[in-house]
Amino acid sequence: MNKRASFFASSIGRKIIMAATGVILFGFVIAHLVGNLQAYQGPERLNAYGEALRHYMALLWAARLTLLAAVALHIWSAWSLTQDNRRARAVSYDRWEPQASTYASRTMRWSGVLLALFVVYHLLHFTIGNAHPDFVPGDVYHNFVTGFQNPLVSAFYILAMICLGFHLWHGLWSILQTFGVSNPRLDRARYTLAAAVTTAIVLGNISFPVAVLTGVIRDERQPRPALAQGVR
Repeated sequence: MNKRASFFASSIGRKIIMAATGVILFGFVIAHLVGNLQAYQGPERLNAYGEALRHYMALLWAARLTLLAAVALHIWSAWSLTQDNRRARAVSYDRWEPQASTYASRTMRWSGVLLALFVVYHLLHFTIGNAHPDFVPGDVYHNFVTGFQNPLVSAFYILAMICLGFHLWHGLWSILQTFGVSNPRLDRARYTLAAAVTTAIVLGNISFPVAVLTGVIRDERQPRPALAQGVR
């Protein structure tokens, strides 16, 4: 018990917790993207994917609870480490200018808050349906297309994905550093890997609302959105 308490109390222990939970969340983001990419294959494929998830409801709930625990621990470790840093600096800077930090690292807290709000809205929008204009239980493709036909909703989604990109970019960089990939000779490779993976995830997710608004992804049972009228 003392060893466990000291692990949670130490900055190294909390950085490991943040990195480990970051890996879990990173894996979820990639799996979520891969699942949603099936929208490009039509309603049958995406709805079959949704039905398969519901078929293994016990595993789905186990995954949800794991993600919830990972989010809680990730937020707690980030908040506690931030508080430690503030306490360690007895006198605040008269004028602070970033030296080695990146914009992504300096906005991690704010992007994290926005992403937490987005996740709540995203669940209400596409999973529970309370925030959806025409939610049809079981018809994932219909909900997907109808949900993104609202330009304001799509704009918010795109903004959230940009914030996710900043968060993932610095997060993956930090995860690799925490787990020992911190040799100066590997910094360029670490930077390139973080940038490449993040760019692929962000562009993949942003493609969904753009594809719906331009009519690339559409529900044939519905009229095409206004922005897609000129697209053939």
